[in-house]
Amino acid sequence: MSIKWKIKPFEALTVTELYDILQLRSRIFVVEQNCVYLDIDGKDKLALHLFGIYDNKIVAHARLFKAGITFDNASIGRVVVDPDYRDRKWGHDLMQNAIAGILEHFGESQITIGAQLYLKKFYESQGFVQSSEMYLEDDIPHIEMIKN
Repeated sequence: MSIKWKIKPFEALTVTELYDILQLRSRIFVVEQNCVYLDIDGKDKLALHLFGIYDNKIVAHARLFKAGITFDNASIGRVVVDPDYRDRKWGHDLMQNAIAGILEHFGESQITIGAQLYLKKFYESQGFVQSSEMYLEDDIPHIEMIKN
């Protein structure tokens, strides 16, 4: 059995898909990273949602934005893989699908992300390069990275 990728605008998500996406993000960004912040930031309605389903469970997710919403360029955010499946390296598949989705849906090839600093090498392996100094976002070190 392999992972199945879907991409949908907010309005097309089922209630169950939205619930499962938000639950996965809260599990990682709030609980695992011990960071109290408002994950539901109002931008979900503006994003395309890329998610991976394995064994009838959403195990990966990312938000895709056209230029001008989060950064001047198109962007990818809230990149997350369920910890129970990280050994399968689906983060790489998630990013490759996200990059392809931005090109397909927005016609954009230049992408900016706000990456957690500890994931710099991961994003470099996807073709991103650091484009800012380190900054704190919710007390977590981040850097901006760009892919041309």
